Amino acid sequence: MNIRPRLSGVRLLLLGAPLVLAGCSSMSGFSWSSLSPLNWFSGSSSSMQVTDQGVGGITASTPLVENDIKAGLKGDFRLRSGMATNDGKLVSFYQAMKDDQIKLVISGQAKGTVERIDVMDTTIPSQWGVKIGTPFSDLYQKAFGACRKGTGDDAAQIECAAPESKHVSYLFTGDWHGPEGLMPADDSLQSWKVSKIIWRAKSE
Repeated sequence: MNIRPRLSGVRLLLLGAPLVLAGCSSMSGFSWSSLSPLNWFSGSSSSMQVTDQGVGGITASTPLVENDIKAGLKGDFRLRSGMATNDGKLVSFYQAMKDDQIKLVISGQAKGTVERIDVMDTTIPSQWGVKIGTPFSDLYQKAFGACRKGTGDDAAQIECAAPESKHVSYLFTGDWHGPEGLMPADDSLQSWKVSKIIWRAKSE
């Protein structure tokens, strides 16, 4: 039986394989890492988080200027500016829009730095894993010592300080049929869910 020619053919194929792979890896603009499923769904906002320091690249030292806000948000949002009053003070703000919906509101004193960020984007969680829709019962057993009534446009909601941060709080929304101005009972709050994550430059 003539076995040697077959073995020789196998050797040639094995020797040729590295050359083929080497040729593929040298293709212009090609990256093997681009084949990773992790890269198929990557997006600017999906990698952002609310942290003790701020949101994404926006911190307490970020000027309240459109270009700086865009840079901090990685340019993934359309910005709309405006003015409003808060506790009798005039503040400037930028609404970060996506799909014609307000996803974040970045505010502070005019010509100053960022003082507050309201996050309504479901793809931006806190660094501790809390996101829009997280139930109250996942974070707290009772409201006392951690929560208070919301203010302004959030007066119907309950705001609770994040256990891990003095700069981050969670706004909860749910059903409450009790007297206006009173905190809902702890049993009622268990089913309330996070509707907004708030970051403030000054600790609460």
